[in-house]
Amino acid sequence: MALTGIEIFKKLPKKNCGECGVPTCLAFAMSLAAGKAELSACPYVSEEAKQELGEASAPPIRPLTMGTGDYALKIGGETVMFRHEKTFINPPGLAILITDTMEEAEIERRLQQFDLLQYERVGLLLRPELIAIKAESGDAQKFQQVVDKVKSSTKASIILMSQNPEILAAALPGCQDRKPLLYAATKDNWEKLADLAKQSGCPLAVRGENLDELAELTTKLTQAGLKDLVLDSGARTPRQLLEDQIITRRAALLKKFRPLGFPTIAFPCEMTDDLMEETLIASTMIAKYAGIIVLSDFQGESLFPLLLARMNIYTDPQRPMATTQGIYEVGSPTEESPVLVTTNFSLTYFIVSGEIETSRVPSWLLVQDTEGLSVMTAWAADKFVAETIAPFVKKSGITDRIKHRKLIIPGYVAQISGELEEELPDWEIVIGPRESAHIPAFLKTWKPN
Repeated sequence: MALTGIEIFKKLPKKNCGECGVPTCLAFAMSLAAGKAELSACPYVSEEAKQELGEASAPPIRPLTMGTGDYALKIGGETVMFRHEKTFINPPGLAILITDTMEEAEIERRLQQFDLLQYERVGLLLRPELIAIKAESGDAQKFQQVVDKVKSSTKASIILMSQNPEILAAALPGCQDRKPLLYAATKDNWEKLADLAKQSGCPLAVRGENLDELAELTTKLTQAGLKDLVLDSGARTPRQLLEDQIITRRAALLKKFRPLGFPTIAFPCEMTDDLMEETLIASTMIAKYAGIIVLSDFQGESLFPLLLARMNIYTDPQRPMATTQGIYEVGSPTEESPVLVTTNFSLTYFIVSGEIETSRVPSWLLVQDTEGLSVMTAWAADKFVAETIAPFVKKSGITDRIKHRKLIIPGYVAQISGELEEELPDWEIVIGPRESAHIPAFLKTWKPN
């Protein structure tokens, strides 16, 4: 039975050391009760408390981390059915499929696509994280050669795919330091793969023919001492996959059914030969509720929308999407180019920067941190006023890049121009248009002096 935060707090050491990542033991206890932390994060908890709290405080969907370095992927750890209830926590990983029966040139192309298709948006780098390597040939040596090639060519996290434990065991030593996901334990091979996962310390995917069989397998594997599991219900049609994902999530969160309390993996690549249909299935899985999604190929027109959807869905709905504060170059601005200032609400940034690009007038765009609020909202909240804009302009470093001292502010905050001139006595404050659509015409009249 789940314990309350206060019940958990009573059994903690009460050091308030902060080593668990939160400032107090009470806050840590509340996180444990909400399933947002693990008891192992506390270095001082007693063995007795571990036994009493371990099961009661475990997250309903166990989090796990696979891969290392910049491409390490954390999945699981979710605490709600719907994003608006609180937030989704760990975005699903996107994987491209490579098989050991592909031609060398095709493998090279896919590896290049993996590295090439990366996008910067709202100050974030959007990219896939995983390469799934499937042993189709049945030849352990051939599979190992492809694994070695992938490892030497990229820093991606790896999924090793074979239901033959010997083939996985042969390839694993060459990439064990990447902490790959081993796919997949079934009712026929689970004991051998359990031993391999325990010896290597790698997470293990579990595949059943249905959810009942899957729950039986995870029960056996957890009794064997394995905790880092990823679930595949075996569904290979969009409807059945969606149903299984929802049932799994509800069972873990609402029923506290531990055998299904693990992140999941989905294979749109095995459901259709049409890349766009595959992309639509993958988009459904981003929302409902896959931890890893394996795609047959990466193309910019299909991958970018998935990356964008993932970013949007896994953004805290209680916090506006924001761009990083700083100086942004639009075009190739010079020391005579205009300087505009706006807020870091991502939509504001993209609209303003887009209109500046349309004008074909290279410009400097100063983006001030207003906690993701739009111009009018930030002004009303005293976050985009003379007292905040002036220090930002002074510290931004823009004065080292330009000769003139003219600052263009949004027309919607024209009322702060006088105060801003007092705060920036060396600057001329220019009131820009109220509507962003008028920025191109406005900039074409720009004169630095």
